Amino acid sequence: MGLGLEASLKRAGRAALDLVFPPLCIACRVQVGEPGALCATCWLNVQFLDGPMCDCCGLPFELDPGGETLCAACYARRPFFDKARAVMRYDEHSRGPILALKHGDRLDLAPHFTRWLDRGGRALLDETDVILPVPLHVTRLWTRRYNQAAELARALSRLSGKSLNVLALTRSRSTESQGAMRSARARRRNMLGAFRVSPRHKSAIAGRNVLLIDDVLTTGATVEACARALKRAGAAKVFVLALARVVRPLPGDII
Repeated sequence: MGLGLEASLKRAGRAALDLVFPPLCIACRVQVGEPGALCATCWLNVQFLDGPMCDCCGLPFELDPGGETLCAACYARRPFFDKARAVMRYDEHSRGPILALKHGDRLDLAPHFTRWLDRGGRALLDETDVILPVPLHVTRLWTRRYNQAAELARALSRLSGKSLNVLALTRSRSTESQGAMRSARARRRNMLGAFRVSPRHKSAIAGRNVLLIDDVLTTGATVEACARALKRAGAAKVFVLALARVVRPLPGDII
């Protein structure tokens, strides 16, 4: 079968499927032109983080300070990761689709979100040797049945052509939900010693630039603990790329 005919058949199949199941906005569920898209209203409401930001943690700045400026938290204490970036602000407009992926079995959203990750994290991807997801503890993975960060990492690896390793970083102990922690300090304490690099996979990490994938950054305590374990295993650099982040700077916090 020629490539042209195959593409035509795929388009015809897609058109037929759209007649039966019209594509809906991933946020508000109104009809849109293609699967995995936002309607015009929701697109305008989502706050993409593509303006001036902290050169390290990616915290957005209201004004452009110029140069490779750090936020107050990163200036006071550099995190273990080298750079962190997020596609959009985590708020009432982005929360629904992200929670649908995380808790609602909407794995069909992962490839669409991945295109946003690819665009928003292109500078990090260009320096990346291997992609890793933030792992879940085996008990939580058993309950949830999948790790949304791993699904995003797999899709991003396919799209970017970068190597993927979902086994190198493990969560060595079960921790309380970070959402139950009242402060950034409590979140950091909760994550101490929670991650380790498998001895069998240290050679895949040592001397390499690692891109860590997560769905949402809140205080950054989880990715900070992951980066600490990766650096101890010999990673040259650790980058973090998330779908969204909470923008709520607090004195001394890693955002």
